Amino acid sequence: MADSPGVERLALGTAQLGLAYGVANRGARVSSGEARRIVDRAGTAGVTTLDTAMSYGDSEGRLGDIGVERWQVVSKLPAVPDLGHGTSRWIRDRIRDSLQQLRIEKLYGLLLHKPGQLLEENGHQVYGALRDSQDEGLVQKIGISIYDPVELASLDGRYPFDLIQAPLNVMDRRFADTGWLSRCFEGATEVHVRSIFLQGLLLMQPQDLPHRFARWRPLWNAWHEWLAESGLTPVQACVRHVLSHAGVSKIVVGVDSTQQLDEVLSAFGGPPLVASPHLQSLDPNLIDPSRWPQRVRSRGV
Repeated sequence: MADSPGVERLALGTAQLGLAYGVANRGARVSSGEARRIVDRAGTAGVTTLDTAMSYGDSEGRLGDIGVERWQVVSKLPAVPDLGHGTSRWIRDRIRDSLQQLRIEKLYGLLLHKPGQLLEENGHQVYGALRDSQDEGLVQKIGISIYDPVELASLDGRYPFDLIQAPLNVMDRRFADTGWLSRCFEGATEVHVRSIFLQGLLLMQPQDLPHRFARWRPLWNAWHEWLAESGLTPVQACVRHVLSHAGVSKIVVGVDSTQQLDEVLSAFGGPPLVASPHLQSLDPNLIDPSRWPQRVRSRGV
């Protein structure tokens, strides 16, 4: 039984199971015992979806050890090499490897981590291989994971997708404000959103921000002033802001402990709300982690 209304919209992110993940992460990856407790706790609470990737260290293997055959698992392909006619074989092999690691027969979703590859010379082969994986019964839904809605605009009308994953948070509202969230919803494309805590930055106090983000400290001060006025914790505000978007099917959140998971689960129990519009930013150097320096990005992207 779900802990609170809305928990069924939570998808458990598992990057932390295979990597020391997140700009606010100060330790190593989650231990095997804690990983099992997190997955078990999420399942008991009513969460049914796991989000992973072939590039998340040994996350898939650890999930397979835990046992996830009753879960809906979404994974992501890394950059696909241009192997000519061998491209399809490479993709099929990666999918089968992933299923073997996870010890399941079928992925709920398979996403391209580099959707721009669909615009390259072998893009039709890449997409065809994804569709073939559906025909073979290896994957239920195919799609892409994006950083910027511009990526969707460049692909619009070329390939139909069943599932799209995109960032959405208090400071980065591009996916909703550009109308793409509504278009996906109206077109029956399932939407999963991630980075609701902006790689953990939205959970940090202004004085604790990494030096690279010091120039945006006024925005963080405004964020924490708004939190104080609202009487919400950062986790509550981040979760409930995203919950206010009806077109979002799943909200992907990764945690380092069952304590963090319980805090996230409890945040789903409150009413949705839209954070103050003056808190959003269009500065790609802030809201797009792919633009962060490698020393920062390696901890959270």
